Amino acid sequence: MFIFRRKHLSVYCLTVLLMTGSVGALAQDETPAVSLFDRLGGLMPLSVVVSDFIDVVVTDSMLNANPAVDASRKVVPAPYLKYRVTAMVCEATGGPCTYQGRDMKSAHAHLNITAAEWDQMVMLFKEVLAKHQVPETETQELLDIVGSTRADIVATP
Repeated sequence: MFIFRRKHLSVYCLTVLLMTGSVGALAQDETPAVSLFDRLGGLMPLSVVVSDFIDVVVTDSMLNANPAVDASRKVVPAPYLKYRVTAMVCEATGGPCTYQGRDMKSAHAHLNITAAEWDQMVMLFKEVLAKHQVPETETQELLDIVGSTRADIVATP
């Protein structure tokens, strides 16, 4: 059994070497783009940032002044929210995760989120990114991703 596997491994390695040589010659000028997910360091640092962000958001007095938001905090546990947001950010940044939650519009429609509450959330997000020393380019890309959901989340101006 070991010899069989070893033989197949040798054939595989030889095939990879041959393909790398020919494909490498064709694609010398094309370097694959590194995903935002990879530039952020992968799932572990991403999940730490999301966890810290959720901790800050769920305790923010301005956001909790909205009765619908405050009520949802009592129904949706923070660990569950962290799990869902981590999966969503992982997928949105090019990582291997698949977000299986609701779309942003239906997930937030009942919360009546205002533009001021949105701005507060964005400010808190920026503070968490700064705390974790996320570089400027990656910070802006994350803010662009978050910003793309604004129209689906903000219910009132």
